[in-house]
Formats: sequence, structure tokens, C-alpha cells
Amino acid sequence: MADADTQEWDDVDGEADDTTEPVSSEDVTRAVVTDTDWTAETILSQLRRGNIQLNPRFQRRDAWAKPRKSRFIESLILGLPIPQIVLAEDKNKRGKFIVLDGKQRLLALRQFAAGSSFSVSDGDEDFKGFSLTGLEVREDLKLVTLKKMEKSDEHLDDLNAFLNETIRTVVVRRWPNEDFLNLVFLRLNTGSVKLSPQELRQALHPGPFTDYLDDVATSSNSLRKALRNEKPDFRMRDVEVLLRYFAFRYMLEEYTGNLKKFLDDTVNYLNEEWEVNEGEIREVGVTFDRAIETTFEIFGDNSFYRWSGTRYEGRFNRAVFDIMTYYFTDESIAERAVDRADAVEATFQALCEMDPRFVESIQTTTKTTSATHRRLSLWGKKLSEALEMDIDLPALQENRIVL
Repeated sequence: MADADTQEWDDVDGEADDTTEPVSSEDVTRAVVTDTDWTAETILSQLRRGNIQLNPRFQRRDAWAKPRKSRFIESLILGLPIPQIVLAEDKNKRGKFIVLDGKQRLLALRQFAAGSSFSVSDGDEDFKGFSLTGLEVREDLKLVTLKKMEKSDEHLDDLNAFLNETIRTVVVRRWPNEDFLNLVFLRLNTGSVKLSPQELRQALHPGPFTDYLDDVATSSNSLRKALRNEKPDFRMRDVEVLLRYFAFRYMLEEYTGNLKKFLDDTVNYLNEEWEVNEGEIREVGVTFDRAIETTFEIFGDNSFYRWSGTRYEGRFNRAVFDIMTYYFTDESIAERAVDRADAVEATFQALCEMDPRFVESIQTTTKTTSATHRRLSLWGKKLSEALEMDIDLPALQENRIVL
């Protein structure tokens, strides 16, 4: 399996360019963006009081190894330049902030401070502490923690240097809508390691279903196998793939071609429905794993890849994932498909070779309503023929998918 940092995706079906509404120049003008030189001590205090949203569960997706975290702390002690942090003030909670950029740096600060005066309590174990290691300049600080620095006169100067070092912090206030924040997020997201819009969705749409998605995506061995990841994806693309599955189960008839709105609406709807329909929602989560395992029984190591005509592309394709899990959720279809695995795989390969409409719907034009319907209906029809069984196919009426 690949590490989440290096795993290639066939990313034609992402939501990065989607917005619910266009962002106007007036929207940008209304927002207040300020540069603030907060010290490390101020940021740690804000984290301790819960004013900066940094859920302990994010540690499951910790992308930095201890040496990298340690060198970040070392940079603060030495006064070396570090990248800025970007926050957005929560519209409903003044003085509370959502992280747009800098979550890994904030997590490193919070973990370095574990057990110190900046912990919620002395026994606070929500954040896993670490001691400095792999330092390049201050090797004498090896195995030091903030707690040790606070208790040692030997490290008093280093403690003061660390706590008093400023970290450029950009704060966005009075933002007009989520699309404005999404625009800011995307403009920040220009580095070599692309972030996922799901990170912002998790922050803007908290709730029991949102937490459930994170829990399932973290614990699902089947999902990790499908994505070829060894651990939870720190960009939260695993959560997004799981959310897509729920969206296709609950909201497909509401899809208009805007993937971002489709996923936002799904997470909002299921957060609201959780109290009444938790059992049903959890059962859908069980069928998710089952559908993945069925696909692997048929396609083996080539599961969720596109067939190019001569070989499988070897990159995870979300559109292919959608159509496979959509039908293999049905237990009777799944059982018959496994029994006729060779025929099912041959059918998929033939469809990729012979039908340019299908290829387009999984390769280039993937997000439109018509393309989504096309790949579901074409694959469903061919699957029905291969299995010699009736399968309910979605219809397209007035540019809406009808089940």
C-alpha cells in the first residue's frame, strides 16, 4: 500500500472548482482580513481554551513525523521564519476560529505543550505529547518538552524565546458565505501537497454525522484498501469518498451537477437526521464496506481503476468507485456478481473499450448530472445483462436523476 502523501488519484471527479454561488467583488470587500502577530504563547492559550478549532481526533490524520514537528518548534526558539497561519472567525461564536491553513503547525504546538501549563489539565491526554528529536541546530534540546522547559531554570531563556516568538496569523472576519471561505481555502491550496475541500467541510458543518464519517473512514480497513492507503488520509479524502457514498444513497435525486453543494447538503441533512435515524445510517455504513469487498472479490488489485483498453490505469478513480459501490450495495446483486466475477470484469472492460460515452463519463466530463446518470445507467444495464437478472436503473428527467 502507498502512503497517503504519495498515492496517486485519478482526480477528474473532484469538487475543488465547485461553488454554491459565485463570489462577487462585493463579497470580498465586505470581508475583513487582518494580519495579527500573535505570539506562540497567545496561540497556545487560544488552543487551550478551545478558541481555535483543533479537534483531538485530527491526530488520527497527523501528517508530520516527530522530527518535522521538532524542527518547527526549533525554528520558533531560534526566531527563524515560518509560514503564516490563516483562521476564520466562526460567524456564530465570536472569538472562536476555524483553521483554514496551518493545522499541522497548530497540532505540533498543541502536542509539544501536552502536560504543560497550556494543557487543559495536568492529566489531559487528548493530545499526544512528544519530545524534541532530530534537531539540526539545537541538538542540546533533544528529548525536551514544554513541560520540562517550564520546570527547568536551564531552559528559561529558550522558554521565553519560544513563547515570545511571533507567528504571523491572518484572521478572516465577517466573511459573507461559505463560498468565500472556499475561495480563500483554494487560493491557499497551491502547494505541492493539495488539501481537500473535505477539511473545510468538517469544520463548517460539525455534527454527529460529521463525526461518524470521520470515525468510519478512520477505522474502515476496506476503505483503506480501496484507496491503497496504509493509514487515514491526512487530507481527509477518505472521508469525502465515504460521504459520496452516503450522498448517492440519500440525495442522488437532488443532484444538480454541483458536487460541493451535493456533499454539503448531504452532510447537513444527515446531521439533522442523526437523532431519529442513527441506526439506519449506521447500517448504510456497513453496506459500504460490503460493497468494497465485493468489488475486490471481482477485480482484485485492479478494483476502482479505469480500464484503458490494454491495461488498468493504476490510479483510484472516484467515478468508478461510485458505480461499483452503488450496485454492489445490493446483496443479491453482489452475490451473483461474485459468482460470475470473470463475466463482470469482462463486461466492464468491454464497456470501457466500446462505449465512448461511458469512457467520457468516468474520465473527462464526470460531474454533470447527465454524465453521472450515464455512467450509472450504462454500467447498470451491462451488469444486468452479465448477471442475467433485473436491476433497477436510474432515469434522467428534466436534467434530474430519478430512481
